[in-house]
Amino acid sequence: MQNTNKRCYRMRALLRTTALIGLVAITACSQEENDQNYTSTELTKKSENVELYETEGLVLGDSAERKVKKSDPQNTARAYPEPALLGSLSSPSIVVGHDNTIAPLPEVDRENYTHLADNPVHLALEDPVSTFSIDVDTGGYSNVRRFLEDGHLPREDAVRIEELVNYFSYDYPLPEDQALPFKVFTEVAPTPWNADTKLIHIGIKAFDIPAEDRPAANLVFLVDVSGSMHDQNKLPLLKSSLRLMVDKMTEKDRISLVTYAGSTRVVLPATPGNEKAKIRAAIEALSSGGSTNGGAGIKLAYAEAQKELIEGGINRILLATDGDVNVGTVDFDALKDMVERKRKGGVSLTTLGFGTGDYNDHLLEQLADAGNGNHAYIDGLSEARKVLVEEMASTLLTVAKDVKIQVEFNPAVVAEYRLIGYENRVLNREDFNNDKVDAGEIGAGHTVTALYEVALVGSKGKQLDPLRYGKSDNSSEATSTKGFSVNDELAYVKVRYKAPDGDTSKLLTYPIEVADIKTANEKTEDHFRFSAAVAAFGQILKGGKYTGEMTMEDVHKLARSGLGEDPFGYRREFLSLVDLASSMDVATK
Repeated sequence: MQNTNKRCYRMRALLRTTALIGLVAITACSQEENDQNYTSTELTKKSENVELYETEGLVLGDSAERKVKKSDPQNTARAYPEPALLGSLSSPSIVVGHDNTIAPLPEVDRENYTHLADNPVHLALEDPVSTFSIDVDTGGYSNVRRFLEDGHLPREDAVRIEELVNYFSYDYPLPEDQALPFKVFTEVAPTPWNADTKLIHIGIKAFDIPAEDRPAANLVFLVDVSGSMHDQNKLPLLKSSLRLMVDKMTEKDRISLVTYAGSTRVVLPATPGNEKAKIRAAIEALSSGGSTNGGAGIKLAYAEAQKELIEGGINRILLATDGDVNVGTVDFDALKDMVERKRKGGVSLTTLGFGTGDYNDHLLEQLADAGNGNHAYIDGLSEARKVLVEEMASTLLTVAKDVKIQVEFNPAVVAEYRLIGYENRVLNREDFNNDKVDAGEIGAGHTVTALYEVALVGSKGKQLDPLRYGKSDNSSEATSTKGFSVNDELAYVKVRYKAPDGDTSKLLTYPIEVADIKTANEKTEDHFRFSAAVAAFGQILKGGKYTGEMTMEDVHKLARSGLGEDPFGYRREFLSLVDLASSMDVATK
């Protein structure tokens, strides 16, 4: 019986191999006939949404990538599938029609996101201290918007709640003078999705500066012009985005343009910002083609930035790409290490993500973190205007670096807590006082918001069972040696930061009083309700592990109650996204 099975297995394998060889032969013959009738451009049009890559170098990503054979100039549009693509005859990657034409490969989704589990619930009696780095990235929100407007619910890993919340500016009080780069605001009220818990809202707003007071800027536009950037939502959108920014440059600024594909080059050496026609012409001349040597491009961009370094000014690289790196230095950790080393020279790195299908969110978000910069995803010209024009000072000018937040919860009052979002920003407790540990930067006018859901001692909101062999009454052993009643404070907020050119951190502290807890959401500020709505929206998109019975309709109602001033319409746009998500039935995601 076993021998019979082996013979049958071998026969089936032989048949599959024979069919495979026949399919490839038919494809090759058909292609040779069609080469006489189709130009490279025409054939590319027949295979739109399929990206072609040169075979030189190591290619990362899905094995479903198509490659371009370079040896024959006449065959530059000929697509050769990876062997793995031909492994399934039930759904072949190349289909030959009755008229001997070749149908394009199906579009392959190779977008790359970091998987991060939700922050867990902590028992305050055992682990009373929470520490994390701030995050001013906004790419997560515009990327989620792109998914929804394309008619799809976003991947759960694409939803970073802190980036959704921090996409919006909040009217927090400003510091009295610029001796302090920001001021901290706190508010506590019932959690909208759980009446048995409280929501602690911590907000930071950095001082802003008028446009005419902005320091001189040394900017290097590092542009990916590889073959993967040919789509309309990639290089063409990128060029339009950079032109918007150029319009705001002045004679004190310097603009350089570096491109990379299979090779790198300086397209435009440092040019005064008032020579706009020259800069625009260099941008307009950009075209896509070739493989993607991102590592070499980053090295050249840092070298150009160092040549024009402005002491006391803004020195920044703006890396614009879909994040698809496939030749040269392709290892993620190696690229990140390179950027971490280069930032010590005083040049920051901002990443601007473009496109769909092969968008590498994981790489771009982490490179921005390593480069003391920020990450944005540009899904349209309006987002480009927001990031590069309306919020130019926030994007370019850092007012405080290595900003860390540490919250100590009072076990006499707080039984449990969880930090909402910031999963990839969590730090060890000892990292807070260690100035060698890197953290996030905050730009001029930026707002940063963090939310904690807490269950108070004696409330019904607790999710953890009491210990059998430990203290079951949080308040029974609580004492204070600081001159206040232990039951007066809910938590103690500490913030550390460095000056943009400093190496030693400074400490700010803010107690949160029990007496400050508001009894109803109607008594809270607009920014409390709106940020809570955005956080609920993100949590529901990620599966709603902690949001109970809250629906998108509830999110819409809460957000509308906290709209407040909305000069650019971003908050009203959020209401539309909530309605889109609701119509897609999140519960069945």
